[in-house]
Amino acid sequence: MGMKRRVAVGKARQGKTPNLKRRRTAAVARSRAPDAKLKEQINRQTGELAEARKLLAEALEQQRASAEVLNVISNSVSKAEPVFEKIVESCERILGTSRVGLNLIGPDGLVHAGAYGKFPGAEKLRRENFPHPVAGSATGAVISAGRPIQYPDALSDSDVPQYGRRAAQIVGFRAFIMAPLLSEGRGLGAIFVGRETVGLFSDTEVALLKTFAAQAVIAIENTRLLNELRESLQQQTATADVLKVISRSTFDLRTVLQTLVESAARLCDADKTIITREKNGVFYRAEAWGFSREFMDYVKDIPIKPERGSSFGRALLEGRVVHIPDVNTDPDYTFFDHVKLGDYHTILSVPMLRESVSIGVVTLARSEVRPFTEKQIELATTFADQAAIAIENVRLFESVEARTRELAKSLEELRTTQDRLVQTQKLALLGQLTAGIAHEIKNPLNFVNNFSGISAELIDELQDTLKGISLDNKARTEINELTDTLKSNFDKVVHHGRRADSIVKNMLQHSREGSAEHRVIDINALVEESLNLAWHGARAETQGFEIKLKQSFDPSAGEADVFPQDIRRALLNMISNGFYAATKRRAETDGGDYEPTLTASTKDLGDRVEITIRDNGTGIMPDVKEKIFNPFFTTKPTGEGTGLGLSISHDIIVKQHGGSIEVDTQPGEFTEIRIILLRAAAFV
Repeated sequence: MGMKRRVAVGKARQGKTPNLKRRRTAAVARSRAPDAKLKEQINRQTGELAEARKLLAEALEQQRASAEVLNVISNSVSKAEPVFEKIVESCERILGTSRVGLNLIGPDGLVHAGAYGKFPGAEKLRRENFPHPVAGSATGAVISAGRPIQYPDALSDSDVPQYGRRAAQIVGFRAFIMAPLLSEGRGLGAIFVGRETVGLFSDTEVALLKTFAAQAVIAIENTRLLNELRESLQQQTATADVLKVISRSTFDLRTVLQTLVESAARLCDADKTIITREKNGVFYRAEAWGFSREFMDYVKDIPIKPERGSSFGRALLEGRVVHIPDVNTDPDYTFFDHVKLGDYHTILSVPMLRESVSIGVVTLARSEVRPFTEKQIELATTFADQAAIAIENVRLFESVEARTRELAKSLEELRTTQDRLVQTQKLALLGQLTAGIAHEIKNPLNFVNNFSGISAELIDELQDTLKGISLDNKARTEINELTDTLKSNFDKVVHHGRRADSIVKNMLQHSREGSAEHRVIDINALVEESLNLAWHGARAETQGFEIKLKQSFDPSAGEADVFPQDIRRALLNMISNGFYAATKRRAETDGGDYEPTLTASTKDLGDRVEITIRDNGTGIMPDVKEKIFNPFFTTKPTGEGTGLGLSISHDIIVKQHGGSIEVDTQPGEFTEIRIILLRAAAFV
């Protein structure tokens, strides 16, 4: 730069110094402005980041708390209290207040204080404020609303429920919130959170409380379902135990009923149980549990009348369940001497019904005033039904047993008569005596047969009825086994009744002097026909029946004047006995080379004809041979023979036709029966 220019610049600087300073100050300000904005932006972002971190931390804390509660739920399925305690602890930590608790609606329909934090006034609150009705309470309000409800100021807000305001005064809080515990629309209770400061809870806090409420419901329902399952299993086990006792001690009624009253008391949570049942047309107390000996001695001989003055009498009168929560407040109850001596206030009586008629009463009692639940009443009804079944089983058995004794007595009389006839050898009187015996035995025998058959049909109807009742597989299997056993018993009674009837009919046949008309008939044809009838009958009756038949008929055997029907009956008896002996020997030798064989032959004897039936069976022992024609004598097992077949055959051949019978036998080798018939017998 030249000298002149520098001088000019210097002068200019000297003359304009203030403007230059201003320009420099402005330039500096302009250069500093971006730094301030940047700092402001950084500060704002830093605050937002801190807020975000805070929210994230709160969210993580809430998630952690929720996870902890779920972990407690998974580890405490059978108890809800640990879950409640964890929820209270989490609320206290996250929401920063110790005023946290749960209110639960009990089975009595009242709001009860559940798990509470250890804040001042908690015990006083429980003592003075709980339980209380759902209506008019904050718990009832949130359940009705189905959502959380906040009260910013419990002491000044006009819509605060009475119990909520009272709680605020006792505990010392201002704002509070309630979240309902709901399960399928059913109110279980509510979670309560209170703060000392006035104001609303945040949306995040409300959401957290709703989560805790849902988890509390899970815990309550888990506990309820598990307890119901446990209770159901206990009930089913008890029912099964009683049914086992019924099946094992079918006719020991006292043992069955004693087991029943003890099980009913235990599972229905009763202090005392007693059964009233009929004795000689009057109802008396019978088996009992829990009552004092003094009480039982006092009431044992006092009859129960169907009347409204007592629960048992009312149940008998009305034929329905009678539940009296407190006998002191029941206007119709008059048995106060029993109440004082028996020490009970709540009483439940369930009638034992047979065809809608009361045959007794199962009664459960509690010393304190504590009504029975619906499930307990239902279970008591089940026990009453089981008692009715047990009593009916014994009644039916005793009825059948009495008829069986009558039958046995009649049969014994019949045997006595038979022995007398055999000893005196006056077989001609057998018809007259058996006619009188038949008259005596027919009515009770028909009664046994008819009612045994009807009883078996009633058991089928009982099984059909039980199909409509909800029972578990084990209980249904045991009931089916019990009814099948009863039906089998009645079938046996029917079977032996029919056998007794057959004995009577055979006796009548045994006493007959003749049947139909006598006529001349070809002997060979009659024997061959009888042989074929017996063989086909045995094949139809016995599965796997096999025997070799041989015939040796004399062409000159000719004809004889006989009663064909009776001779055929005699031949069938002897041929059937031969089949039986040969089949028995085959079974004893287990096959081998032995071949069962029966031979029928005839022979002309001039004015007589001989018929021979020979088998290669077991033969007859000498002491048995002497008795084979005696009435009622048989070597066959019970139920397979009446002992009248050969006796009747002997009478037909010898007495009716004037013939004879000879028996030749070798034990273990053969039996041969020879029948001699006159060609023209002198029939009377």
